[in-house]
Amino acid sequence: MVRRMANQSAPLNQVFQALADPTRRAVIERLGSGSAAVSELAAPFDMALPSFLQHLRVLEASGLVRSAKAGRVRTYELSTRPLEAVGTWLEAQRSHWERRLDGFDAYVLSLKSKTPPKPRTNRSKKEKP
Repeated sequence: MVRRMANQSAPLNQVFQALADPTRRAVIERLGSGSAAVSELAAPFDMALPSFLQHLRVLEASGLVRSAKAGRVRTYELSTRPLEAVGTWLEAQRSHWERRLDGFDAYVLSLKSKTPPKPRTNRSKKEKP
């Protein structure tokens, strides 16, 4: 069971790892408005092209982007399927924690509604009223 869950979460792990970097998130945001050539994607970043290409490789390995080469120009486009998987996972987590917090809220309210026990007196058994 644990191995099956680990196998199912491996692609999700790759996506989260890819999205952990601000440069890669910026590339994803840019590709949200349409495909772009490598030179266009790299232009806003102050880094060497080989370093930038490593970011694109991570994004491609995670499935977040696809590339196509036409002549000497490589163009990248966004692939939304991995983002949909992340959204599905996040929604399941939100739903789970809302149920847990609702249960906790109900428990706290039930404690509040109970009347507090009467305070104990410090009389010993030998003392009588």
